[in-house]
Amino acid sequence: MGRSHALSGWCAGLAVAPLVGLTSVAEVVPFAAATAGYTLLPDLDHPGASASRLLGPVTRLVSGAVRAFSGVLYNLTKGPRDEDGTGKHRHATHTLVAAVLLGFLAAGLGDRGKWAVLAVAVTGLVLAADALGDWIVLAVLAAAGWSVVGAGPGSAAADAVQAGLTQIGGWIGAAVGVGMFVHCLGDSLTRSGCPWLWPLPIRGETWYEIRLPRPLRFSTGHWFEHAVIVPVLTIGGVLLLPGAVEVVQRLFDATSVWLAGRS
Repeated sequence: MGRSHALSGWCAGLAVAPLVGLTSVAEVVPFAAATAGYTLLPDLDHPGASASRLLGPVTRLVSGAVRAFSGVLYNLTKGPRDEDGTGKHRHATHTLVAAVLLGFLAAGLGDRGKWAVLAVAVTGLVLAADALGDWIVLAVLAAAGWSVVGAGPGSAAADAVQAGLTQIGGWIGAAVGVGMFVHCLGDSLTRSGCPWLWPLPIRGETWYEIRLPRPLRFSTGHWFEHAVIVPVLTIGGVLLLPGAVEVVQRLFDATSVWLAGRS
């Protein structure tokens, strides 16, 4: 579900951006791109996921450590009715607790300097590009270039870059946290569900899988995901861009006038 997760993160980023004080395209696009990328982070507990393959043996090693930690945590905290599984995939990293903790950790990197924050943002962008394609990188570069050009030549442009790096520190934690939680919500649409309310005990299960009613669930890679969810998210990802609805409305009005003139 990498593509679906990333598209849902892109839409969520566009929707949440105004809530963290981002309004212009130059601000919203990098935030949404980072959010899209970090929707893939929970699947670091799967050896075949994009996040696990990102840096070759380095991220594979991290993935193995994450899976081992998740398995230990599962066995230590599972309730009397939790199943006897390994607890490695869709467990520790697929919780609201993990999203909040890693979001705060990313936000705390702001105290380590702007380059540490930029590294987190670029990682999210690389993950997003792996799932959605290079267009998302071009969109972020265009947004960044627009803000620099708008600042004018010389020191003004340099100041714009410095301000942009500083500003990233204000929202990168939200991008990480929102992205991870949106991933959990996406997994809750599938047949397996997602235990994102851990460690809240529900019906004797600490790792209770939250999911839709049975008739509405689907498997990952199911035709419904490709034929319905991906197109809906794609359309939403365009309409949620700042000013996009106004542009569509103008096009609709212009088309209506043209058709009226032809009749």
